[in-house]
Amino acid sequence: MESGWCCCRSRAATYLKEHGHRVFPVDPQAREILGKTSHPGLSSVPEPVDVVDVFRDTEEEPAIMEEAIRVGTKAIWIEEGVLNEEAAQRAAEAGLLAVMDRCRRKEHLKLFGASK
Repeated sequence: MESGWCCCRSRAATYLKEHGHRVFPVDPQAREILGKTSHPGLSSVPEPVDVVDVFRDTEEEPAIMEEAIRVGTKAIWIEEGVLNEEAAQRAAEAGLLAVMDRCRRKEHLKLFGASK
């Protein structure tokens, strides 16, 4: 997650937190996001990272993907409107699940509805 938040990004993170997901903001430019300490990189997150939800520009994704691979994440989720075939290919080669151009909040709502 990055510090230049639009309402859809903060709404997605808040929604995931409300539905039992632990959210660790990562942005080297921010000290705090949504009331939580922001980490400078994935390797500084104090717990294992299962899913990396990317809210960054396409050109930043390859570096984020490489760090996600290094920390042993299982999946990377690239938000709506962002496609990066190179990052998706690299994820597949490393055994990660890659989802692109989808909103986790919207997909969760489709599967589970509005209740927890």
